[in-house]
Amino acid sequence: MSELKLPIITFEQSKDIVEGLAVVVDDLGFSLQQLGKNAPGPVRCDFVAGAAKHRRLFGGGKGQDIAKAVGLKHKGFKPKVLDLTAGLGRDGFVLASLGASLLMLERDPIVFILLEDGLARAREHVLDRAFGDIDQEELADILSRISAIGEDAETYLQQLDGRSKPDVIYIDPMFPTREKSSKVKKEMQLFHKLVGTDDDSSELLPLALEKAKYRVVVKRPAHAPFLAEHKKNIQPGYSLKGKSTRFDIYPIKKLP
Repeated sequence: MSELKLPIITFEQSKDIVEGLAVVVDDLGFSLQQLGKNAPGPVRCDFVAGAAKHRRLFGGGKGQDIAKAVGLKHKGFKPKVLDLTAGLGRDGFVLASLGASLLMLERDPIVFILLEDGLARAREHVLDRAFGDIDQEELADILSRISAIGEDAETYLQQLDGRSKPDVIYIDPMFPTREKSSKVKKEMQLFHKLVGTDDDSSELLPLALEKAKYRVVVKRPAHAPFLAEHKKNIQPGYSLKGKSTRFDIYPIKKLP
């Protein structure tokens, strides 16, 4: 744990600290928390309940822009997706729930701890016989298609040989949010304090285009410039634009 930027403390210890960020361990697992009086609640990774479950059940299935962007609506195509900037794995989980296989990369060791903890707790839920419902079986199927590695994306891509090309590479760089939701603001504020923004993400796109088999997908704020447009003069083939988010698609060859 020597590489971690933050202390890992118990919930009881957190009560005695008046300020700062820490990874807090409690009965629910690991969380990132701002400490001190009137601090917002913890940020943790949860694939079983809450927003992840709601989006899985009611998010729109393969009609969602993210599903269209990676090609999930194309003739039963079930891509192997490499998510270069996984964060808490929410987009990757959505894609896995729709049939894609996901390898998630996360370079920040603190964020990776949260991601691993979320996956571990989801797998424990699947094995808990106290539930034994259809939802549990579906969750097990989704988790079977997800793996995660705590590694820098550029390093991983440079070592990736031509025989191991993923079908789709997905990039979702950290950027300041304009969302009005207090929950989103809390999470983004803590993440910006921890990891800042992905200022080197424009360097990933050219490398990703060399390593992906069919396409690269980049998630951006709806009105943001294209990633690497100014530095590398690379533009997408087309985009899917929503109210607050845009998916830029960089095709390499036709989907099978």
